[in-house]
Amino acid sequence: MHIKRRRLPGEFVFVLLLLAFSAFLLWNSYKISGFSSFTSAGAYPMVTTTVMLVSALVIIWQSLNTPREDREPGQSLAAQFFAVLTPAMVIKFTAAILAYMLLLEWLGFALCSYLFMVIGMYLLGSTRIVLNLVISALSLGFIHVVFQTIFSVAVPKGSLIQRFFQ
Repeated sequence: MHIKRRRLPGEFVFVLLLLAFSAFLLWNSYKISGFSSFTSAGAYPMVTTTVMLVSALVIIWQSLNTPREDREPGQSLAAQFFAVLTPAMVIKFTAAILAYMLLLEWLGFALCSYLFMVIGMYLLGSTRIVLNLVISALSLGFIHVVFQTIFSVAVPKGSLIQRFFQ
């Protein structure tokens, strides 16, 4: 049995934005070094953004050939769009990412990443707090070994943490 998919509210606009973003990235990757050879600095970004652009065009074609979903009575198209494409989970996780970005320099990589992992697991549905704390600590320990010890990547120490150890 084949069920015909219906186009969600705002889906076509979203795909048009995806197309515009792909074209913007393709142009910027071309500006890196042009396309002088397959080994030039801009070659890989150009190939990947070309794939994005072609994919967006295919999705637009499919979207145009998909019938629209019927609107809920009394609900605007914009309200349906936000209800479908921005559920509470996405908004909460976006807020957590924003908080991580803003607090990273102040709290430092280790503490900020630990808190982000614990909160992220909780937001994604894990209610086993002790297990979240342990897995976050082990994951952060592994990340520390790989990036600071093996690759010698300097990570932000955090201005708040440095005050305690001066």
